[in-house]
Amino acid sequence: MLRRWGTRLALSLVGIAAGLLLCSALLASFSVSAAALVEATLLFWVVHIVVQFMALKVLVRQPSVALAGLLALASTIVALLIVNAIVSGMHIGGPGTYIPATVIIWACTALADTIATRRIREDRLERDLERRGR
Repeated sequence: MLRRWGTRLALSLVGIAAGLLLCSALLASFSVSAAALVEATLLFWVVHIVVQFMALKVLVRQPSVALAGLLALASTIVALLIVNAIVSGMHIGGPGTYIPATVIIWACTALADTIATRRIREDRLERDLERRGR
């Protein structure tokens, strides 16, 4: 179980960092320094999880896949707003930059989550095959 959590945590952090780097590379009015990237990644992860957890527990009684995706986008933009306000080496110029930045970071974190889920399933399958082969 700890291995699954570690896999999810590591790939989640990689997804966030990749999203921030892609935003910095693709969006002219988005910048993040190297030191701020580490700080922003960690803070973004914490804020994103807290916001998403609160939204799911407080606002939603019966979540659906579509609603979960919408909440993921909403928690991404809230986390991005908070991180931009706190991390000094990160700059987002103008409200028009938040939308593409949110989509880029959301896509990177969704891809990282998909990879983590696939890796966990493959590890579980390998363990099951090893147990049966004994």
